[in-house]
Amino acid sequence: MSLRYALLGLLSEGPASGYDLLRTFKHSLANIWPATQSQIYTELTKLAEARLIEVSDEGPRGRKEYTLTAAGLDDLRTWLTTTRPKRAVRNETLLRVFFLGVTPPAHARAYLTEIAEDADQAHADLIELERSIDWDDSDLSRNGHIALEYGKRATAMNRDWARWALEQLPPEPS
Repeated sequence: MSLRYALLGLLSEGPASGYDLLRTFKHSLANIWPATQSQIYTELTKLAEARLIEVSDEGPRGRKEYTLTAAGLDDLRTWLTTTRPKRAVRNETLLRVFFLGVTPPAHARAYLTEIAEDADQAHADLIELERSIDWDDSDLSRNGHIALEYGKRATAMNRDWARWALEQLPPEPS
């Protein structure tokens, strides 16, 4: 359901083609709400059928540019102001950590090391992404930067937690 609102939100900034929206997903939203090309185009079709967006221009090779309708903007605003986000309750990574005692100690260390390394790489990727974007004063840019900062802080926390967790394990046998 949130893919719907991600697309409506992006189109609130102005008209865009499916390709433009896919590129924006890859460069800004993929870290918080990934979507594939087929998911995006399927959702665009549904949004057009629901008259929340409309095709405002057509180009070569079937390229369509979509524009948010008044009904689409109203739907986006309603979602933003009257619904609460669902908080993720399940975390498979932590469920596995909870039961690491049933694995050999070397596996537990390797698992936590992998979490730390993955978080460190994700953190570095977000820093590089932040540097690569020409931030401006638009709502999408400002709020995208705020969301990216959340990702940087979350990946740093995950990395630091995994390193701490490694120190909590019993020492390796000599």
